[in-house]
Amino acid sequence: MPSPVEELIDPRLGARGVRLLLKRDDLIDPEIPGNKWRKLKYNIQAARRSGHGRILTFGGAYSNHIRATAAAGALFGLRTVGVIRGEEHLPLNPTLSYAVEQGMTLAYLDRGTYRRKMESDVIGALHRRFGDFYLIPEGGSNGLAVRGCAEIPDEITQDFDFICCPCGTGGTLAGIAAGLHGDQEAIGFSVLKGAGWLNDEIRRLQEDAHAAPRGRWHVNLDYHFGGYAKTKPELLSFVEDFEKRHGLRLDRLYTGKMMYGIFDLAG
Repeated sequence: MPSPVEELIDPRLGARGVRLLLKRDDLIDPEIPGNKWRKLKYNIQAARRSGHGRILTFGGAYSNHIRATAAAGALFGLRTVGVIRGEEHLPLNPTLSYAVEQGMTLAYLDRGTYRRKMESDVIGALHRRFGDFYLIPEGGSNGLAVRGCAEIPDEITQDFDFICCPCGTGGTLAGIAAGLHGDQEAIGFSVLKGAGWLNDEIRRLQEDAHAAPRGRWHVNLDYHFGGYAKTKPELLSFVEDFEKRHGLRLDRLYTGKMMYGIFDLAG
């Protein structure tokens, strides 16, 4: 069942002639919400089809991707390994505690090794430690993730000109853009500082999924508020005000930055 689309009525947008629709992917599943489910769906199918009983992936200590992968593994009967950037800190934070509760095994790489996590010697060491596994990259972004996210535009029956999403690893934007039609355009709001590299990464992901770039898109680099997990008072005030007005809680890492950017650009 596709997630619902809801119109957000806000006089600030109405005065500017802007109609804003929300694709409520946060309602897909309480434990595997939004783009996390879309990115994992075809990867889980591929893992099961190829006979892999274990999924290994990477993330930071507060990674939503790590949390969602653990939940998906428990749901579909797959063992999971989360390789975490940095040293182990006890007690575990809520994200990693939840992952362990779902049966995920945690491993840690120092930051220098983590930067080389996709190199053959690091992957080889992980295979020697954990045996056979299906590898999903950090953030879940690969060609299969792009295919999952490419299904989003066709689920929207209303007419639209632009579709916006927060942008971390680029997989969601790559997929959404690939699923667009006609003159529709996708805008990604980077939550990372200095993320000009995302343009090349999105092209690479689309080529991995579809053999060539698809769709119209661009990445806006102006609303990162200092970088990943960084905030500023104006962002926090916007998120608080948005919840009071609309009863929806935006997270300050991703959707809050995107929505701030949308309202700012609409002005």
